[in-house]
Amino acid sequence: MNTIDQVVPASSTLPQHVAVIMDGNGRWAKSRGQARIQGHRKGVEMVRELVAACGEKGIAALTLFAFSSENWRRPKLEVRLLRQLFLLALEREIEKLDAHGIRFGVIGDVAAFGADIAERVRAAEERTRANTRLRLTIAANYGGRWDITRACRELAREVEAGRLKASEITPEQLSARLSLPDVPEPDFFIRTGGEQRISNFLLWQLAYTELYFTPVLWPDFDRRQFDLALQSFATRQRRFGRTGEQIEAPRRA
Repeated sequence: MNTIDQVVPASSTLPQHVAVIMDGNGRWAKSRGQARIQGHRKGVEMVRELVAACGEKGIAALTLFAFSSENWRRPKLEVRLLRQLFLLALEREIEKLDAHGIRFGVIGDVAAFGADIAERVRAAEERTRANTRLRLTIAANYGGRWDITRACRELAREVEAGRLKASEITPEQLSARLSLPDVPEPDFFIRTGGEQRISNFLLWQLAYTELYFTPVLWPDFDRRQFDLALQSFATRQRRFGRTGEQIEAPRRA
C-alpha cells in the first residue's frame, strides 16, 4: 500500500483526460456533526485544488460528476441548497477560470435547474470558449444512459429523414453525438468515498478507461491524494486489446 508521503515523479506518464466522481461530501460533514451542505461547500474548495493541480501538471481535460440525474431523489432541501451552491460557484469562479485560461463547460440537462442557471452556464461557456489551458467540464443533471439515448434518438431522426441508413451507423457516429464529442475519452477515472462503481457516469466514454477507487472522502481528496492516484495510473499498461509484448515492442525498438 502506498504511503501518503509518496508522490508522482515529474517524469511519470500522466493522463490527459481525468474523470472524477466526487463522492463523500455528506458523510464527511456528518462525521463532523455538520449539515450535509457543509460537506458540499468543502467539496467546492477541493474542486478548486484539483483544477489548479491539473492545470499545473499539464492535464488537458477534467470532467467532474457534480449532480447526477438520480440525485433529484435526495431530500428536497438538499437539492435546493445544491442548486444554490451551483449558482454561487458560477458567480464566483468563472472570472478566475477565465483568467487562468481554463475553458468551462457543462454536460447534462441543465434546463431542469431553471432559467437563471441555464443562462449563467451559457454565458460562462461563451466567455471561456477560446481558452486552451484546461478543459473543465461539469456533469450536472447528467446520466450516461440519458446521454446514449439522446444520441440514439438523433441518429434515428437522421434515418427517418433519409439522410442516413441504419446499416451505415457506426460506433464513431454514435460517439460523435454524445456529450464531449470534441474531447478525447477519459484515460483515467477516479471515484472517492469508497464505492466501487461508475454510477451511470460517461458509460460509453469510459469503455477503456483506467479505474481508480479510494476510500478517501471527497473533501479530504487533496493534492497529495491526487498524486497517489496519478502514481497508480503511471503503473498501468494500457493495451486496448493488444498483448503486453506488443505494447513493449516499440519501446525496445
